[in-house]
Amino acid sequence: MESWPLLTAEQVHGNKITIVDRPVGVGRQFAGCDGIITNQRKILLGIHVADCCAVYIVDPKTPAIGLVHSGRKGTELGVVSNAITQMSARFGSRPPDLIVQLSPCICPPHYEIDFAAKIIEQCRAQGMRKIHDSGVCTACHVDRYYSYRAEKGRTGRMLALLGLE
Repeated sequence: MESWPLLTAEQVHGNKITIVDRPVGVGRQFAGCDGIITNQRKILLGIHVADCCAVYIVDPKTPAIGLVHSGRKGTELGVVSNAITQMSARFGSRPPDLIVQLSPCICPPHYEIDFAAKIIEQCRAQGMRKIHDSGVCTACHVDRYYSYRAEKGRTGRMLALLGLE
């Protein structure tokens, strides 16, 4: 298998989304954003997490994909909603066609805010129906996942990846 360029977001806990709508030859990190959307094939989108949620968005019809880093601040700022709006505007994606998968992330009682539930609410408010939550808490399973909070900042990061064949 050939090597696919890896595109990552700097992850600043904001709501900016980078749009990749043309082929890229080499990997790179996009500054000042928390998500990447694309309709290009044979590139990998990457997000690092260690309690925040990696949100995978797939439009099998267009096709197009998005990968978003959403923690407390990003969720409050509507980063996932912004990605969905951008996918609709740039690629013609329709929210009812989209499939969303939430990665393991920190959940109550280990964290005071259930941002996974808020992400799901935001997706439903935009007309999405196919939303899947892993339901797994990173802080409950430090044997399998990194948890910034449970491990007091002394931990690694997980890399979420998504690409179109």
